[in-house]
Amino acid sequence: MTNRANLILNADSYKPSHFLQYPPCAEVVYSYVEARKPLSPERPETVFFGLQMFLKEYLSHPITPKDIDEAEMLLTAHGEPFNRAGWDHILNRHGGFMPVEIQAAPEGLVLPAHNVLVQVHNTDEAAPWLTSYLETALLRAIWYPTTVATTSWHIKQVIRRFLNETADDPEATLPFKLHDFGARGASSAESAAIGALAHLVNFQGSDTLGGVVAARRYYQEPMAAFSIPAAEHSTITSWGPDGEADAFANMVERFNRPGRLYSVVSDSYDVMRAVTDLWGGALKEKVLAGGGTLVVRPDSGDPVETVAEVMKRLIAAFGGGPNGKGYWLLPPAIRVIQGDGVDARSIAAILTQLKDERISADNIAFGMGGALLQGITRDTLGFAMKASAIRINGMWRDIWKSPKGDPDKASKRGRLALMRTADGIRTVPIRDCPVEENLLRPVFRDGHILVQDNLATIRRRANEG
Repeated sequence: MTNRANLILNADSYKPSHFLQYPPCAEVVYSYVEARKPLSPERPETVFFGLQMFLKEYLSHPITPKDIDEAEMLLTAHGEPFNRAGWDHILNRHGGFMPVEIQAAPEGLVLPAHNVLVQVHNTDEAAPWLTSYLETALLRAIWYPTTVATTSWHIKQVIRRFLNETADDPEATLPFKLHDFGARGASSAESAAIGALAHLVNFQGSDTLGGVVAARRYYQEPMAAFSIPAAEHSTITSWGPDGEADAFANMVERFNRPGRLYSVVSDSYDVMRAVTDLWGGALKEKVLAGGGTLVVRPDSGDPVETVAEVMKRLIAAFGGGPNGKGYWLLPPAIRVIQGDGVDARSIAAILTQLKDERISADNIAFGMGGALLQGITRDTLGFAMKASAIRINGMWRDIWKSPKGDPDKASKRGRLALMRTADGIRTVPIRDCPVEENLLRPVFRDGHILVQDNLATIRRRANEG
């Protein structure tokens, strides 16, 4: 996130022509961002997150004469008209900072879909075209982290439900039950960092270092996530098939320390043999003696069947006993993490099977990769940014779309507010919402960030949602 792009070119190709398309005497344009659909009918909540990163990384820095010259050259050659006068005005009048105000819901807020999350308008009457010009960059900055945070949040509710039913102290272990394995499956380093941090709104386990860096840089969090020493197939298979026991023993000797966790992928050849003959046989006493916690990783086969069978074999070898709710808990020296084929459905299916076997969800954690950081699109939550009001010659006029062929794409009209009502959080016309009750807070104006939340605050909001 260090090579900052020219903000003028951070737009769709057709945007530069729009300054010629607004009505004469247009002064101010309001637009809003919303998630138009939930993850599913059973999961209506959205978790808003990520705008602060964009404000700090992009809108807090002015455009320069070099940016304007570059954009004029490129866009003219590209076939688009260029608003040289408009960008020069922003440079000369505002020092290159965008003359817009952005209002937003508090990050981490949990609210139903179909509500305004962000509202933006120009603050300079000479630049009514600027509001929608920023759509591409602004919408992308919001939909991706919000969709990851929402996906992660809903999985957290699933895991919490099973922990509440089968574990003695659910909230103690919940923050580490879903680990981010998604860095290598993300489309870019920036995407990995943004998505990883969005996941960390809900959990505290991650192998995506970019998310930890982003949390420090943008949300004042010294250490947002934790990881543990872990084997991968290259480190295990480098010992050869006949050396798997030695590879496992090396992991135990290197990392089995009091109070520490270490993870060993165990399916390089035969996970059931590894669990029964090696972990539960030849290496059992070493595992128990070190005072640490071995986390066995079965990484192939049907996730539900494999996890259940591995768990039963570990119980047979290591014992344990029923917890206070009557579900079996392995000794502290041994746990399981499933990192293959993990998504919301498989997590629920695995935990259901374990519950049916009277095995506590406390015995297992999950590692989620591509499905967490990459298995989503803007359409997952139906994100859109739409113009909703315009002021022309001092008179306000509502703007909206209402396509007969697709009622779901109908947009909101007017200047909007977000407020808590007896029926929950709702979007209302701004005239119907007292200023002090409006959840949309001005967070940016004319180059200045007005609100900066830390990750701890955002995590509390999401957890209370």
